[in-house]
Amino acid sequence: MVHDLDPFALRISGDFGVRWYGLSYMMGFICAYLLIKWLAQRQRAGLNAQMVGDFITYTAIGTLVGGRLGYVFFYGPDLLWKFKSSFPFWGVLAVNEGGMASHGGIIGIVVACLLYARKYSVNATYLFDLVAVAGPVGVFFGRIANFINGELVGRPCDPSYPLAVKFPQDIEMWPSQDFARLDGLTTVVDKIGVTREQWLELLGKFHMDQAAREQVYGTLHRVVLAIQEGNTAAKAAIEPLLTPRYPSQLFAAVGEGLFLFVVLFLLWRKPRKPGFIASMFIVLYALVRIADEHFRMPDAQIGFQWLGLTRGQWLSIAMLAVGFLLMFVWGRSGSLKISGWGRGQSIRLNRK
Repeated sequence: MVHDLDPFALRISGDFGVRWYGLSYMMGFICAYLLIKWLAQRQRAGLNAQMVGDFITYTAIGTLVGGRLGYVFFYGPDLLWKFKSSFPFWGVLAVNEGGMASHGGIIGIVVACLLYARKYSVNATYLFDLVAVAGPVGVFFGRIANFINGELVGRPCDPSYPLAVKFPQDIEMWPSQDFARLDGLTTVVDKIGVTREQWLELLGKFHMDQAAREQVYGTLHRVVLAIQEGNTAAKAAIEPLLTPRYPSQLFAAVGEGLFLFVVLFLLWRKPRKPGFIASMFIVLYALVRIADEHFRMPDAQIGFQWLGLTRGQWLSIAMLAVGFLLMFVWGRSGSLKISGWGRGQSIRLNRK
């Protein structure tokens, strides 16, 4: 199947409109609010609706800031000194370049929990547990949005694989990664009004003429947009030229999102010590992410690293070690257990 989903839920004009990616964040925060509010009431935690709303605001800011800075520091440090004359002027603020990093988002949420706990004198470890059980819901929506956007694509797979997906967005990487394949797009660009002769002329000037390079990239982007807007002729022409890939974003949505939520939610049915749910999240997320990355292409500017692992896998290995350490520390603490959502026991959340 050729991926032809439009990243805009509502396209107003050109590249301006309501994107599924933004809606996924909104849905994640709404679901997190409802879930945390329900848990706080069920556990008689002393968090009222306004406090939960304030907490979600803190975590939303932590997610966005941490996620973006995480991508910059973990995957694209060159964005720190990348400036241009047009909005948003600084590479760090250009979220369309690279996007967000989930590991950075987790760090941002931790900071947000600590700040909230300090301001409202709430047990920070309990807040970690709350975001740990609610976070996978947001991850689920986010990974679905990644699939709709055609980003974070999977590794090549056998064409006979029943879930194989071909992403037209791949062609936008060909000029830097596989230039020779661009010659084969003559029948594709013809479907958007660029003749074979015009296309080959642009390719011939690509390495010497900045204007030609910009036209090549612009044409490739127009091909992707045309397919997203329903150009069936371009879709049919490009299909045999694309590489079939695993739908790694959907694997991540199920593993990092749905699976983690169900496991953590069920684990919290019974009373647990503060930090148990959070440490389980860290361990399980790291394990699932390490597995998921076997189906996902590494970032093009980084590639595979030591032992053939990706940057995401190495970050997850470090995360796994932290998770086991916190599980040991929090497990040996003398804190009273927090009541599970299946029981009506009360707890005290005064910060210690």
